[in-house]
Amino acid sequence: MTAALRVGTRGSDLALAQTKVVAAALGKASGRDVELVTVTTHGDTSRESLATLGGTGVFASALRESLLAGDCDVIVHSLKDLPTASHPGLVIGAVPRRADARDVLCASAELRAAGTATLGSLPAGSRIGTGSPRRAAQLRAARTDVDVVDIRGNVDTRLGRLAATSDAERLDAIILAAAGLGRLGRSDAASQTFSLSDWPTAPGQGALALEVREGDERGSSQLAKALASVNHASTRATVTAERLVLAGLEAGCAAPIGATALIEDGLLFVTATVYKPDGTQRLTSSHATSLEGAAPHALLEAAQDAASRVVAELLENGAAELAPIGGAA
Repeated sequence: MTAALRVGTRGSDLALAQTKVVAAALGKASGRDVELVTVTTHGDTSRESLATLGGTGVFASALRESLLAGDCDVIVHSLKDLPTASHPGLVIGAVPRRADARDVLCASAELRAAGTATLGSLPAGSRIGTGSPRRAAQLRAARTDVDVVDIRGNVDTRLGRLAATSDAERLDAIILAAAGLGRLGRSDAASQTFSLSDWPTAPGQGALALEVREGDERGSSQLAKALASVNHASTRATVTAERLVLAGLEAGCAAPIGATALIEDGLLFVTATVYKPDGTQRLTSSHATSLEGAAPHALLEAAQDAASRVVAELLENGAAELAPIGGAA
């Protein structure tokens, strides 16, 4: 009897929802039963801000340890939570098709009823929650008259604060990822969806990464074939470009950076914005590279080319003077 394919995941409702979709696809492609292995990470248990905790790695390290220990065969990450530096002995085996990369505003029921449930129409003094330095900078840039509140917790916990009875806990609105709400069946909680051109999001937002032990992604094994079947080449190219910007800037979790890559008319476009944390200044760079072929290596080479030019221009124009970059990514 063939052993079940063990898929490692965080235990939050969102992580389980997105992992179950991936696991079903891997099971179908490999012809193997699938077993979910739930791993608790430091980021799941701590209530400190992400900047204080150390950012992306707090969600990835325990999963990676489980994979290296042989407790699972593949692990599923939200790509924006994955450090840009590769981990010894591990590789990204596949990146499935990306979901919605945009951010959304979720306003309280009272503001929805009053018709003031968009960022531009929120009353002065509104309390808006986010745990992201990038979103905080964007909020401060858009509205100098609102109060940005640092928050943590899963999606339901955050949405619950819109109806909290305590004045200290109650928020008027929060910013979340559209993809997360969609995967949980909670898209109706959004009162406004921001465009990527005006409100760029985190590199890799909306995408998932399937990480495996080095070598397991190659060859003719059932796992390698399953990974190839769920990998989406253009998604992998665009999120790679976004993450290369982050890596090239040596940006850590406290750096407010948004990046968007897309493929259109035979070109791969990469745009990135670095914000001053207080929202008073920003720098943007955008470059495109022609796609000379449809082969995966051509897509990845284009991603590297466009991202490197974006990084060079941002640094030349003084990005390091605006944001905390140059640290560990």
